[in-house]
Amino acid sequence: MRYRTRAMLAGALVLAAGTAQAETRLTYKSAKTGTSYYQMGVELAEGMKAASDGQLVMTVEESQGSVQNVMEVRARGADYVFTAPPSLVADAQSGSGAFEGRNAPQFAEIRALFPIPSLTMHFVVAGAEGPTTLEAFDGKSILLGKGSFGATEGEKYLALFGLMDGVTIADAELSNAGDALKNGQIDGFVTAGSFPAPNVVEAAASQEVRLLSLSEEQVAQTGQARVVIPADVYPGQSGDIVTTGLPVIAFTTTAMDDDTAYELTKAFWTQRETMAETAPWWAGVSLEQVAGLEALHPGAARYYEEAGVAVGE
Repeated sequence: MRYRTRAMLAGALVLAAGTAQAETRLTYKSAKTGTSYYQMGVELAEGMKAASDGQLVMTVEESQGSVQNVMEVRARGADYVFTAPPSLVADAQSGSGAFEGRNAPQFAEIRALFPIPSLTMHFVVAGAEGPTTLEAFDGKSILLGKGSFGATEGEKYLALFGLMDGVTIADAELSNAGDALKNGQIDGFVTAGSFPAPNVVEAAASQEVRLLSLSEEQVAQTGQARVVIPADVYPGQSGDIVTTGLPVIAFTTTAMDDDTAYELTKAFWTQRETMAETAPWWAGVSLEQVAGLEALHPGAARYYEEAGVAVGE
């Protein structure tokens, strides 16, 4: 009896050890809790686990933003996955912008895995009838918010297209945009986020609004990537909206082994369509975007080569 008990315990320990070896634990850092990008992280963690039969276990950590995500590369290990715009990673590697005087050799080891939904510019104005270009903002009270990418870009676009003098910038928090629009305190607002953006959905659900499009010439003038918000993403939106966006990428470093990066990339693309069925923002991610990624992790590059996906040089 004692021999059998010892044998059973030994067998259980071997089984547990095998399970532990099969399981790869990762940390995913993206954004503040309550944001769409944090929610994406939760969805991504669930998708990775489902696609890998429980072998990829991803813990989502709250972040204060992309700069923090990149900075933490200095102290993180092989299990670290984070999101950031590629332009910010380029700044870190060149020691410019937010990273001036904060150089670190680890920044050179950052490698791309796959794209996630872009930070897409939305220009919203009250009323279903009227112009559908940015000129619809002329003579209106517009809420831009403060300190965000959307606020900075929105102000830049108003100046770039000669609209600043005809627009009154409202002094309020962007989180109140839906209520402020409904109560007539503002005529429109600018926000940036993956689509469908919750504050735009809220505004469109309570009243008639229209999203404004940029011309191809205006898109080129902004210097940002062209993004199309497909028809019917928002209530009352019958056609495609041409706008701009800031690409956002899931990164890791060369500390991650090739097999893990391969499995992680494969799991993402295996689950992308399933995730898009319940969270439409994943529908905005496509394999065509991979060609724009620079410095792919070798494990991710192996997956794309096997899948026949075009990649950048």
